[in-house]
Amino acid sequence: MRATAVFGNLLFVLWIFYNAIHLGIRGTWPEIISCIVLICLLALNSYLVLTSADRENMFTDKSS
Repeated sequence: MRATAVFGNLLFVLWIFYNAIHLGIRGTWPEIISCIVLICLLALNSYLVLTSADRENMFTDKSS
C-alpha cells in the first residue's frame, strides 16, 4: 500500500510538471506558488509514508 501511495504522488508530480512544460512554464504568481506548494506537500507526504514504519516501531516496546 505504501508503494502505491508514493507512486501516486510521483505520478501526480510528473503530471503537474508535464502541464507546466506544455504551457511553457507561464502562469500568474498565485498559480506558480500553488504548484510549488502542492509539489512540496506531495514530497512531504511521500517521505512520511515511507518512514511511517520506522516511527511505528519507535513507539512500540519490542523488548518484552
